[in-house]
Amino acid sequence: MANFDMVLKCWGPLDADNNKHGGLGSGHQLLDCFCLQSTQTLFPKFAGIAAGDLSGNAAEAAHGATVLMKLGELLKAEGDHAAILKPLATTHATKHRIALNNFMVRMNDSRGRAGQEALRQVMGVIIVDIDYKELGFAG
Repeated sequence: MANFDMVLKCWGPLDADNNKHGGLGSGHQLLDCFCLQSTQTLFPKFAGIAAGDLSGNAAEAAHGATVLMKLGELLKAEGDHAAILKPLATTHATKHRIALNNFMVRMNDSRGRAGQEALRQVMGVIIVDIDYKELGFAG
């Protein structure tokens, strides 16, 4: 629970406005999960967008806002996240085919080692609880 509490202390600015902080060009890089390469590799709808145009792209920003919203829900559940995780796991295994290693996010260096480690451990718990095998995806 301490790890969830530590991460939630940093989560406030993101949670206050997911739309503002969801895009690559938001200027608030608490999380390093929205990098150009992974966005374009994992989501084909972004593949045809020039690298310089992805930052500030409305569709990419909307996707980032959705990711932040779901991550916030998972964090606030503090481990009691089965009801949130099941539909997320289902769509990411059967529709998007997103491998589990792509769920690992980390706080940027401005949050310090303790914050980074807390988020790593929290995401580790969430990833373990994603049951792709039940869905027929090795992920």
